[in-house]
Amino acid sequence: MSSPRSARLIAVVTAMTSLAVSAPYGTGAAAQADTTTANARTEAAGESSRAGELDKDPTTLTELRREAQKAYKSIEDANRALMARQKKFGAVEKELATKLQSLQQASAELNKLRKPLSDLASSLYQDPSLDGISPFFRAGNGTDTLRRIADLDHIVAGRNNVLGDAVKLLERQQQLAQEAQELRAASLLQEAQLSAQVTALRKRSTTLVRSLTKALIKLGVKIGDGTQGAGGCDPTRIGQAEQYPNGLLPKSILCPLPQAGEELRADAAIAFADLNIAYKKRFGTSMCISDSYRNLSEQQSIYYRRPGFAATPGKSNHGLGLAVDLCGGVQSFRSVQFNWLEANSKRYGWIHPDWSYHSPFEPWHWEYDPELGSRL
Repeated sequence: MSSPRSARLIAVVTAMTSLAVSAPYGTGAAAQADTTTANARTEAAGESSRAGELDKDPTTLTELRREAQKAYKSIEDANRALMARQKKFGAVEKELATKLQSLQQASAELNKLRKPLSDLASSLYQDPSLDGISPFFRAGNGTDTLRRIADLDHIVAGRNNVLGDAVKLLERQQQLAQEAQELRAASLLQEAQLSAQVTALRKRSTTLVRSLTKALIKLGVKIGDGTQGAGGCDPTRIGQAEQYPNGLLPKSILCPLPQAGEELRADAAIAFADLNIAYKKRFGTSMCISDSYRNLSEQQSIYYRRPGFAATPGKSNHGLGLAVDLCGGVQSFRSVQFNWLEANSKRYGWIHPDWSYHSPFEPWHWEYDPELGSRL
């Protein structure tokens, strides 16, 4: 959401940018600020391009889940870019403070140079003996006249030096003021652009997750709303599942399936829901599930009860939330249901692994392949 600070930033950016445009460019810092602004526009264009990639309307639950995941990742990327920009902005603020300090020093030096000239002119003006140019032509041996001419030359030379230094300092003063203005304007512009990108991406993500949630609820899949729903999951954070060991996935990573008590990792669950829609159109009933995610203790229990027919605890794909054991006809090798699933499951990222055809022979065991699912 746009914060009051962001709103102020945009307002300041508008004002500062108009000032920067009216000022002449040409200093090193000005060129740097101009380059920085161009980079910000490039970054913003990149974010817009990524946001544009999300504009395609999904046609399946899996596509919708993938788009929601992309939107979430784009938000993370944009937030990281914004944090980096704010960090850079802090550095620019320090540079700006240094330039303003230099500006004050330049002003102080200018005032110091002006004072001697002012004092000298004041003393000459107040000296009653110096009346016009007559003192230079008074009778005498000429010593006084030469001394006065030398004093006048010294005054004129000093005046010229002071004026030259004053002009240089004034130019430096103007240059520092322009550089400070351009640095601040460029930084505020970039921060405002990135804040706008984050806001747009969050809006897109919210829309996608809401659509996905609504579609899954209609299918009986209980799911969170993109934050952390009670008894549900967040379909946008698939990558987090890989951080946890086999059999130790937290509830927030798992999605409940329509069948009571069954659950899978979010991407597998949503792909299974897509597959189930096609299965139901063909057979008039949902797929039958006898087993899905197994935590570590369940894996140990099955391993000891069925030696040779269960993977070593901590090695099973059931413990990753990526496998199901099916019933309802699929468990019978070369049944109509098995053959249909074998012919169609890969379109949804699901496979019957090679080992399950012979060692051990498990026609009921099916797995979701994240790599295959990502290529669909």
